[in-house]
Amino acid sequence: MLTALVVPRPIAWVASTDADGKGNLAPHSFFTVASVRPPIIAFTSIGPKDTLRNIQATGEFTVSLVSDDAIDAANATSAPVPPDVDEAAAFGVAMRPSTLVAPPHVASSPAAFECRLRHTVGFEESTMVFGDVVAFSIDDEVLVDGHPEFGRLRPVSRLGRDEWGLPPEVVTRARPRG
Repeated sequence: MLTALVVPRPIAWVASTDADGKGNLAPHSFFTVASVRPPIIAFTSIGPKDTLRNIQATGEFTVSLVSDDAIDAANATSAPVPPDVDEAAAFGVAMRPSTLVAPPHVASSPAAFECRLRHTVGFEESTMVFGDVVAFSIDDEVLVDGHPEFGRLRPVSRLGRDEWGLPPEVVTRARPRG
């Protein structure tokens, strides 16, 4: 009920590496901004997944946005595979080196965050991961006057069950100033 009502949810396509450098790529739909100053993002891992174990072991990860042309690849990388399987390699997702952290990010993503683990908060069956954003990788094609434009990012979202949301219509409203 909760995940079908809290919609749409942006997707963090999280890349991590284990202590030996083996890659892992998985989408997580509990993803948000936790702080602007300092820049911190957060996502939640449901259960003790490879992503969580890798981040706890290395202290680093990346988050790539999932645009509408990558929806099938993101869905494929959610498959339950053994820890020694690199989802990016297994499902043909090209990766690009990061500038400040070891894990790469998705090459086709319009924007990615490079993060260092700040801390985790455990719940009964979930763990929320907070990461300090140490670098951004943003495709120039999505920028308008130096700022990302939603219509160019074309992000997809998760809804309930097997439902995904495509980029919605964008409307603007000037925010009240007082």
